[in-house]
Amino acid sequence: MSERSHVSCPFEDCGSSDAFSYNTEKKVGKCHSCDRAYPHSGMKLIDGAAEEYPLNEDPIEDQLSRLSVVLNQNKKTYRGIRPPSLEFYGVQTFSNALDEVVKQAYIYPSGGRKIRQVPKAFHVEAGFRGDELFGMDKFNAGASRVVIVTEGEVDCLSAYQMLGQKYPCVSLPSSSPSKKLWQGKAKDWLNSFQKIILSVDTDDAGNGIADKIASLFPNKTYRIPHDKYKDANEFLQAGAIESFKTAFFNAKKYTPQHVWNTTEQFLKILNAKDDAKFVPTGIAAFDEVALGLMQGHLTVFQAPEGIGKTEFMRYLEYHMLSKHSDTPIAICHLEETKKRSILGLVSYQLGINLTRKDLIEENNMYEEVEQAVIDLTEKENLYQFTISVDEDPMEIMNRIRYFSQACGVKYVFFEPIQDLAYSRVGDETIEKWLSSLSVQLSRMAAELNVGIVTIAHENDDGQIRDCRTIGKRASVVVKLQRDKMSSDDEDRNTTRLLVVKNRPAGTTGHAGLLAFDADSFTLKEKFERFV
Repeated sequence: MSERSHVSCPFEDCGSSDAFSYNTEKKVGKCHSCDRAYPHSGMKLIDGAAEEYPLNEDPIEDQLSRLSVVLNQNKKTYRGIRPPSLEFYGVQTFSNALDEVVKQAYIYPSGGRKIRQVPKAFHVEAGFRGDELFGMDKFNAGASRVVIVTEGEVDCLSAYQMLGQKYPCVSLPSSSPSKKLWQGKAKDWLNSFQKIILSVDTDDAGNGIADKIASLFPNKTYRIPHDKYKDANEFLQAGAIESFKTAFFNAKKYTPQHVWNTTEQFLKILNAKDDAKFVPTGIAAFDEVALGLMQGHLTVFQAPEGIGKTEFMRYLEYHMLSKHSDTPIAICHLEETKKRSILGLVSYQLGINLTRKDLIEENNMYEEVEQAVIDLTEKENLYQFTISVDEDPMEIMNRIRYFSQACGVKYVFFEPIQDLAYSRVGDETIEKWLSSLSVQLSRMAAELNVGIVTIAHENDDGQIRDCRTIGKRASVVVKLQRDKMSSDDEDRNTTRLLVVKNRPAGTTGHAGLLAFDADSFTLKEKFERFV
């Protein structure tokens, strides 16, 4: 018997016990687990493999050279692609002694070769330029009304075959082609056609390609939908040729991802579920004026030093945790320790000032404090973070993205915003750096549909300190005011809210009162409206 099947693989790094086939006459084999021919150069074998599966006495390199043959001569179909299509594009296909494809060479117009090692490992040889489209030398410029552009050579061959070899089909040299591809003859060649129809993947790379081509050829770029099958070759191998033809003839004009201009797109926007929402703060007058805190927006509360900004922020955080426990939040207070931030929330939970260890011990409330922490965090809807002094302050952007995408956080509270800049080391001014940060925060809030809430220090003139762009980029700006010099104790401990900017709702004005309770070290709403 010349063939031994379902035996153990001889390659050291494979480990399969039944995926190897060995031809005892030809002394060659193939592992269907690691997808390697036996022998091959540089192979590492398990002990006893050479005795179990004897090799010819010739050097492996000599054996390999004899094993490689041009598959086209054998008139074989590869991945559904028939020999006429392979021959038309000049594809060189190589097989081993078991008549299995091991590599393909795609010849580009200038003669450069791109090599595909089966199943999917690519490299290019000397002479490969990267500024040409595979197959463009097979068709005259403007030879047809339409040209099909794919993301890979195999897809190009597949599309050409499925469309009856009637239309020019070309492939990009890679899924991320260099700028030089769009600066030379490839651009002029594509522009000679009335319609450019894209057959590319629906992943980030494919969408990026579509956006690039649409920007270069805005009135002639169309795209074949890849819903069930990710690329042209999948259509072909699935036997869905008619489906591909239908998709081709019904290809719709492509608009870049961040541009909308079709009726279909606008109706989709109209009927889309509105994920952005206002969440009440618990301050009745503020919620009446500003509608609460909104996802997808940057909200800035500004106040002078010593006004109680951190405590105000904590009031909002606690309300979110206690009244909207299904809405995860992340918090960061740069001017206090993590423990102090947690104890501040505990004080709201228990209604008594427990912000220091001595106060906990004095009131003998350690068990109550521990239980309060459990109650506040058991739903795992609270994330605490910090930015250390030796970190890049811009790391806050990565934190926010992580909280949104990995944790489902809907609101991020951090303060004060200026402290991030003060630890910044570099040539940029504080103003320039804060301006850049505020732009990025507002964009990230919109992109991730996350409410970002921060506090900004205020100058004596009532303007945001160091950078006015903070207020300009914010969707909502609220001033916190307190008369610290008042002779009236109640008035001296009352914080007034004034909405001075409100892009989402449009309304501004006085928006409530909060009174500081020294016994609990917390803020409580005063229900008389400040006028």
